Amino acid sequence: MPKILSIEELLPLTDSLPLIDVRSPAEYELAHIPGAVNIPIFNNDERRDVGIKYKVGGKENAVLLGLDFVGPKMSDFVRQAKRIARNKKVMVHCWRGGMRSASMAWLFETAGLEVFVLKGGYKAYRQYIREQFSRPVKMVVLGGYTGSGKTDILQELKEQGEQFLDIEGLANHRGSAFGPLGQNPQPSNEQFENDLADAWRKFDFSKPVWVEDESRQLGQCGIPDPLFQQLRSAPLIKIIISKKLRINRLVKEYGGFEKEALRLKVESIKKRLGGLAASEAIEALENGELATVTDITLSYYDKAYDYGTSQRDPESVFILDLEDDAPAGNAAIIKEFSNQKLLKIGTHLS
Repeated sequence: MPKILSIEELLPLTDSLPLIDVRSPAEYELAHIPGAVNIPIFNNDERRDVGIKYKVGGKENAVLLGLDFVGPKMSDFVRQAKRIARNKKVMVHCWRGGMRSASMAWLFETAGLEVFVLKGGYKAYRQYIREQFSRPVKMVVLGGYTGSGKTDILQELKEQGEQFLDIEGLANHRGSAFGPLGQNPQPSNEQFENDLADAWRKFDFSKPVWVEDESRQLGQCGIPDPLFQQLRSAPLIKIIISKKLRINRLVKEYGGFEKEALRLKVESIKKRLGGLAASEAIEALENGELATVTDITLSYYDKAYDYGTSQRDPESVFILDLEDDAPAGNAAIIKEFSNQKLLKIGTHLS
């Protein structure tokens, strides 16, 4: 008999054992447990037909139709499972831990594999990860105006052994209207949450977790409410770098994109920039004056960021002036600064 595992028991095993998601390709593509391999017991059309048969003809007729679909594919299912099995062991799940995972587990066991089944299926996983984001952590937020190099600094901190939850990297979006430029397509919001949870579960919560100051929404990906609430209430180190250095960085980061792509992004924030400022930015863009375009748009983004910071508890906001745009050096300065300042509120970076 397959061994039934709770989600708490199964997740740590995903680092060493293959997890097989037997849901349909459409279900898997929408969102799945990170690292899971899709071996669908039904393709999309078959799943639809079995569902219709269940509603019209009842469970018995639906099962018979399912067997008609599955029968010719059983040997291939086994071959696929054996190719990815480790020490002849695999884990299996479906949507709710029902007939699909039970059937596939029986087949794999019959073929000589040791099988572990996720109790409650993918639905149990989703419930579990939502609860995990409510777990209190020692979070430190790195903030600052657009173009301050925050992501690069956080990557440097990670290189120095700190824990960094890269929200923008997982969302494939840099957070602003220009955020999707040069990025891979965004995951579904559900997959984004799954990927966040996968990174989250691997942290050592006895140590601080660094995050970048973010809005709730990054393109189509929204930060889960419990995580966003922690982000907004955690201590914030707001770095200040000169506007000239920020403009230079942003011109380097975005100057290589097509003018039309940049124009469309300026147009998308026309109401927020104001008609005159937007027109001036577009004219500068047409003339190749990228520094001017950046200067104009930063006027809006800086005000928006100041407003966001003003919504925080002022006692938890720490200002740090930095002279250069040098991520490695700035990371060291920020780490030392945090050790000195954040002791006041009980957060210490070791």
